Amino acid sequence: MADRSVDYLLIGGGLASANCARWLREEGADGSILLIGRENDPPYNRPPLSKGYMQGKETRDDVLFRPDEWWTEQSIELLTRTSVTKLDLDARTATLSTRDVVGFDKALLATGANVRRLRADGDELEGIHYLRTFGTSDSIKEDAENAERVVLIGGSYIGTEVAASLTLLGKKCSIVMMEDVTLERFYGAEVGGFFQGVLEEHGVDVHGGDELERFEGSDGRITAVVTKSGKELPCDMVVIGAGVTPDVSLAKAAGLEIGDAGGVKCSSALESSVPGVFAAGDICEYDSVVHGKPLRIEHWDVAFNHGKTAALNLLGRNAPHDVVPYFFSDLADWTGYEYVGPGSGETVIRGSLSDGDFTAFYLGDDGAVTAALTVGRSDDLDAARRFIKDKTRPDRSALADEGTDLASL
Repeated sequence: MADRSVDYLLIGGGLASANCARWLREEGADGSILLIGRENDPPYNRPPLSKGYMQGKETRDDVLFRPDEWWTEQSIELLTRTSVTKLDLDARTATLSTRDVVGFDKALLATGANVRRLRADGDELEGIHYLRTFGTSDSIKEDAENAERVVLIGGSYIGTEVAASLTLLGKKCSIVMMEDVTLERFYGAEVGGFFQGVLEEHGVDVHGGDELERFEGSDGRITAVVTKSGKELPCDMVVIGAGVTPDVSLAKAAGLEIGDAGGVKCSSALESSVPGVFAAGDICEYDSVVHGKPLRIEHWDVAFNHGKTAALNLLGRNAPHDVVPYFFSDLADWTGYEYVGPGSGETVIRGSLSDGDFTAFYLGDDGAVTAALTVGRSDDLDAARRFIKDKTRPDRSALADEGTDLASL
């Protein structure tokens, strides 16, 4: 028996659930909304944790999705420090970590992802950090106050962003990564090499094509990272960015179908295998009407936009999620980039990598634009979105020629 019931149950305390709650109200939902999150804080934007918030340029309040009072004003019940331990989709009930049982009419699962932890000798030493929450960002900042040398494990988003932020704070940073160049797995060697060059110009040492062998320490504290190639990198602290895994444990236990990419299998409307139960964010593997294939993307902006689509469909609109995924990042105040995709393939550069003013278009095997990354050329993304949606196959030389109007292609 349920202790009480709500019309809309939103499981997960991130941007997907928060934006879903927002759009439920903006689109006229007058039923009860309950948002449950396991973190200590109300929903917030994660990107500043490795950038502006870590650098001290943004406060906690700056990073919050909405001010604390907004939830009450919108009549949205928010439970923090609370988890859903069991989901009974036949009975339409959720058992909470408080032991309360809540009935619901419709639900959104947006349980996010967990950091991937590396196992190596010495991983119990103090001074080894992972970044995911306010609390972990605070721990890194606090530890960095007494550190001079920092090793970052991983050459993707977390590794490069934290290296830039801590370098800006006066720390000597080194990156150890399996890739040959930073961000290569996402953007290719040519574009990834540009970002590595920026990092190195500002004093970051990059050790590519290598990986962690073990941690060494003294008196329980990290003192060095040893790589498989035999490098020994002295350090006062370590930050690991080894990726994340979607948290689908609740979904699996509830009997929802899981897709090939490890996410909750959803329709183009983000509805799961159980009618009236939707998924969003890191765990959502949806049929993309834009890309013509199932997608699961781990990024805050994707989760944000999923939240709106989920809200519309919780209200019965049956709206396909047709937003071209977008996100941005920056390395301190040195450079920033915007990206639409996802996609890979042949890289066509428009502009100048050496000048840090370019757009990289990615073409699939059929010659169609699948993604684009830009540094300093935001307007190019409007054309890129149209290319991706229309599956445009532009002439490569014309695409690279700055004298060609992209709209004409």
